[in-house]
Amino acid sequence: MNGSQTLARGLTALQLVAEAPTGLSVQQVADGVGVHRTIAYRLLGTLAEFRLIAKGDDGRYRPAAGLAVLGASFDRNMRQLSVPTLRALADDLGTTVSLLVAEGDQQVALAVIVPTQVAYQLAFHEGSRYPLHRGAAGIALLASMPPRPGERDLVARAREQGWVVTHGEIEPNTYGLAVPVHRQPPSPPTCINLISHREDVVLRGKDAVIKAAKELSAILS
Repeated sequence: MNGSQTLARGLTALQLVAEAPTGLSVQQVADGVGVHRTIAYRLLGTLAEFRLIAKGDDGRYRPAAGLAVLGASFDRNMRQLSVPTLRALADDLGTTVSLLVAEGDQQVALAVIVPTQVAYQLAFHEGSRYPLHRGAAGIALLASMPPRPGERDLVARAREQGWVVTHGEIEPNTYGLAVPVHRQPPSPPTCINLISHREDVVLRGKDAVIKAAKELSAILS
């Protein structure tokens, strides 16, 4: 294997293990990466040497402390600093809230918080990516940037009023409310997003989301 191919396979193996709640066997990693078992074993061994993953007594590989340290270094531990505010907001409103950033032409979910006392809620995975031009979060992130030629009228409106509501742009019959979290460059554009099947829940939560966004702006500044 050349260097770039080895790196790509190692990172794929790391991502597979990080996303598996119960860990993965060598064979499962081999199947996921598309390599022979012996190659997967070498890749996992290297990742374990750097303490990014660890092999359990059951022979399955799971994320290790080194991965947590690596993740915490992203944008000065932004996710961990934001979770208390997001948790309070989700529990107060009884609906899922998330923190997203712009990365290239995509929006990326860094934290997704589901309320603790509600039996059923919409949710999506942390690390999920969507096009930047779709959904409330994408619009709010674009509104945090300088105007672009041909941008949607909704972006200009969000930039002016400081919040945006969309319907059905990411998931059918789902309402989204997003509010930019104001940060200084070079920090990426950031926003809080609230999602629900019910329009009244979204509109009722607007003031609370705006308040939470202001709190995070101060915390993350």
